[in-house]
Amino acid sequence: MSRIRYVVPNGFTATSLMLGIGSIVASQQGELEFAGWLIVWCGLLDVCDGLAARLLKATSSFGAEFDSLADLVSFGVAPAILVLNAGLQMAHIEVGSGYFVALLLSACVFALTAAMRLARFNLGTAAPRGEWFYGLPTTAAGGGLTATFMILLTRYEDLAAAINLQVFLPTMLYVLGAAMISMLRFPKLMRRDSLAFNVFMGISVVLSYICGIFRIWPEYLFGLAVFMTLGGLIAGLIASVAAKSQAE
Repeated sequence: MSRIRYVVPNGFTATSLMLGIGSIVASQQGELEFAGWLIVWCGLLDVCDGLAARLLKATSSFGAEFDSLADLVSFGVAPAILVLNAGLQMAHIEVGSGYFVALLLSACVFALTAAMRLARFNLGTAAPRGEWFYGLPTTAAGGGLTATFMILLTRYEDLAAAINLQVFLPTMLYVLGAAMISMLRFPKLMRRDSLAFNVFMGISVVLSYICGIFRIWPEYLFGLAVFMTLGGLIAGLIASVAAKSQAE
């Protein structure tokens, strides 16, 4: 019985890994929106994974490593392949052109920085110290921002037409990749002393699952991801300045 309880969190992780592979296949087949939703589902399963491990007291070194490997596929490789295929199918980038080389390189960099971010986290150098993460989490970069934005591009043709995707797509991957391996501080999503914050987070989680399960309101998911990322970045910068002031 003691070993069976580990099946639940590892089962969530395994499912997330398989959905990540499914996203890669879907984007290769031209199903860009569905590929994006599969990555969103990976994010929802990632939350279930950690929650189940804590509730069942089933945390383990194997689970931690397995989770990182699944995250690399789901939030590193799958989003990179999704953006690469979007460049080919939506931006009509020709294979062999300069734009294609730039996009391919940016996809490789994104996947590489995701791997570096996860490896650094496992070694403890980017693990949450107190209430903080160091570097943008891969789930936020690949799932919260990239996947939801790509869903919006497929739904709103006017938006896609208004953006120079040949330049924007690789730039987006470079910026998010740099954020993942940076030493910028981002607050860990956890229970706080503020009742208002806890209520806001509870409502956000519930709405996120509703949006993901029923594949609705990607605008909300993307807006929430942007809000949390920018808000977290500002909070981290303020905390860093305050820490330096106290040290002096």
